[in-house]
Amino acid sequence: MAALQTCALTAHYGDFQALFGVDLHLEEGETLAIIGANGAGKTTLMRALTGVLRSAPGMVMLDGQPIGALSADQVMPLGLAMVPEGRRLFPSLSVEENLLIGTYGRKQSGYWTLETVYRLFPILKERRTSPGTALSGGQQQMVAIGRALMSNPKVLLCDEISLGLAPVVIKDIYAAVPQIQESGASLIVVEQDIGQAMKVANRVCCMMEGRITLEGRPETLSREAIHAAYFGAAA
Repeated sequence: MAALQTCALTAHYGDFQALFGVDLHLEEGETLAIIGANGAGKTTLMRALTGVLRSAPGMVMLDGQPIGALSADQVMPLGLAMVPEGRRLFPSLSVEENLLIGTYGRKQSGYWTLETVYRLFPILKERRTSPGTALSGGQQQMVAIGRALMSNPKVLLCDEISLGLAPVVIKDIYAAVPQIQESGASLIVVEQDIGQAMKVANRVCCMMEGRITLEGRPETLSREAIHAAYFGAAA
């Protein structure tokens, strides 16, 4: 059974259709990268998976359970958490308080606690009393990831976590992925950076205009096929 699966998933903003029959699956312990240009539908897909955009119940399945019709606050306790684009920390809270927000609504304990998050990102322990937004961009991203992990998710969604960060910082953040997998979580990583996606993922899906245009293991996908799926065959 897949950890997360979509079945002919569609999504709309009013009369505008943004997703067209998206089928994808995420296996337990796997990292799936979703790539695509701006406007390809990647963030809309994340919003549909997390319940921000609702769909028919069976269009999204978490551990075999239909969750498509559930709201975001109903989805999170079932084991799905997201690291949103832009981090979205609470400026009035310290690093540690921002992390503890991640435990809200959690139904069960698990591997991830303050102690294990601090082991994953030691700098956060040093800065735990600092305002979350007083940190560097990379450190703020670590807080956002740690906050999501504090809910002990079965599936972790990461939306553009490398955006605006220096390459050396991106390397440090992605170095945490194997440890997150070892804790039992499966990951979906949304990335515009194709090279980074290919390094970290077990499988890659490319989106264009609200559809999956390519899927496969990184070592099996040619540069030409990725280019055509990313930009269109005529590009």
